[in-house]
Amino acid sequence: MTKLLVATEKPFHPDTIPGIQKIAQEAGYELALLEKYTDKSQLLEAVKDATALIIRSDKVTAEVIDAAKELKIVIRAGAGYDNVDLEAASAKGVVVMNTPGQNSNAVAELAIGMMIYHARGQFNGKSGTELRGKTLGIHAFGNVGRLVAEIAKGFQMDIYAYDPFLSKQEIEKEGVKPLESEKELYARCQYISLHIPANEKTKQSINFSLLSSMPEKATLVNTARKEVIHEEELMKVMEERKDFHYLSDIAPDMAQQIAQKFEGQYYFTPKKMGAQTAEANINAGLAAAEQIVKFLKNNDRTFQVNK
Repeated sequence: MTKLLVATEKPFHPDTIPGIQKIAQEAGYELALLEKYTDKSQLLEAVKDATALIIRSDKVTAEVIDAAKELKIVIRAGAGYDNVDLEAASAKGVVVMNTPGQNSNAVAELAIGMMIYHARGQFNGKSGTELRGKTLGIHAFGNVGRLVAEIAKGFQMDIYAYDPFLSKQEIEKEGVKPLESEKELYARCQYISLHIPANEKTKQSINFSLLSSMPEKATLVNTARKEVIHEEELMKVMEERKDFHYLSDIAPDMAQQIAQKFEGQYYFTPKKMGAQTAEANINAGLAAAEQIVKFLKNNDRTFQVNK
């Protein structure tokens, strides 16, 4: 029997698994769960006879793929997929997919929420500032970026976007002003909402040159990946500019040094929070299961990322 394994060190919302179970049963698949596992060896054992695998932030390394002798497909329930070794998967003929758009609203609301929280002094009772009338730059105008823009319109922010994969017209039709380059975006906007993936081109690409060019009282909001930030150069900017602030839903590697030197200039959530809503969790899990059925039954590769 086809075995669908859900392996999540950080489990899905409780309402998700019954939905995945229903999809699996209707397709004639066996559903296996590995939740809250504490050691990689548990994952290596569980994947041995799995045909399909659903994960969240769990790492699917070459070792995991080698152990999964029957594996045909891995679905990362979420947008980012840098936790899966795509090269190793391709070498073994394993299809890798994500579930784009399922977590987008949760991430967008978090980005705006972090801006409000910081602008109001983290609700410390003192006088803060407002988002209304401030310039917002959206770096990467995909599913999340568009929703950030939609919410920001309600605050009457002045909204710009840069995305090298979209035309000027595609951005303009969303009521957002397109810019020609990253450099122009950062130099113009007081707030930057960052939504680029982490890959060889983007890792450490958010550097001193970009950040130091931001206007007075600048705030960078990162709900993407910590790896895209050049942390040493970020700290250099924070050292030189006490008006520069960095907010992220995942602590950087240099979080301790930042905390020691830059009180009031940063905020990091305790854990990666972008997809941490019941709705996003359920949506991504069910989408993953449905994509597995479509692939195994009809060879539907719509969301394949290792082409």
